[in-house]
Amino acid sequence: MTDAQWEVFSYQGVIAAAVLYFLAMLAYFFELAGLRSVAKDEEVTDQRTAMAGRLALVLSVFGVVVHLVALVARGLAADPNRVPWGNMYEFTISGTFVVALIFVLSTFRLDIEWLGPLVSTFVVAALMAAFLGLDDAVLPLPDALNSPWLVIHVVSAVISTGAFTIGALLSVLYLVKARSSATTGYLARVPEPKVLDRLSYRMHAFGFPVWTFAVLITGPIWAHQAWGAYWNWDPKEVWAFITWVVYAAYLHARATAGWRGRNAAILALVGVSTLWFNFIGINFFSSSSQHSYAEGAGAERSVVLRVAAAPVESPQEVRVVVGADHPRR
Repeated sequence: MTDAQWEVFSYQGVIAAAVLYFLAMLAYFFELAGLRSVAKDEEVTDQRTAMAGRLALVLSVFGVVVHLVALVARGLAADPNRVPWGNMYEFTISGTFVVALIFVLSTFRLDIEWLGPLVSTFVVAALMAAFLGLDDAVLPLPDALNSPWLVIHVVSAVISTGAFTIGALLSVLYLVKARSSATTGYLARVPEPKVLDRLSYRMHAFGFPVWTFAVLITGPIWAHQAWGAYWNWDPKEVWAFITWVVYAAYLHARATAGWRGRNAAILALVGVSTLWFNFIGINFFSSSSQHSYAEGAGAERSVVLRVAAAPVESPQEVRVVVGADHPRR
């Protein structure tokens, strides 16, 4: 396959994964509708409701598999082949993959299938935003990014981002559950606030050391290799450190001041806000970042046109790169 064909295949894979996640979301919502009048300890007797829950999980698993294929195809679309996180579009589809993967794996180990509606909704929304607003050309990595330390740095950042996002969703559920007195429906089947608080803490306790490794170890090493200095006061670096401080405060407050429940959940949401602002918001408010994916729309965009030229049996592919000042059609 040519690079252009791999790029088209990757786009198709992302769309297919988004469709699977969307169908999973619908199945989860159908299950929620069937649980409206079912008490917490009451067994679900409606076969359609029970089937919807199982179908949603199966669709999520298939979505993760297709999502992985799309990521691999994105890397193969570059010449030379590279890791699929050279810009914000690629980082976003990688980050959403990790969120979905952590959810699926945690469901089998921790039985958190009740988190499915929130996770599927978040992943679908993020993929739509990435495809519609963050799409950039598949280009070779510049010299500053062509480093094994970048691979280690971004892998760590993506894994911790997925864990922090799942932890934030658990914190949102905690805040809602703590104010709810529902005895039937979805919230009645969500675990007690103490359980949600503990699960959120476990996600953050897992993600924080990985984030520390990404921000304070591999990031500076990569920066020194690329730009000759371990710290450059780059907006991305500053906000990554702010995120680290917030999550360090979260874990420290729980360990020393005994913060539990509402205060911890709010601090966790502050942390995830700084995290996603760093990865997306900085792109629109700063033009001085040395990170390639901080350039937002990028200097170039890739548009793959499929031209059906009869009587040719297979469509030809024409790759057109247009300037960032022109709207993408």
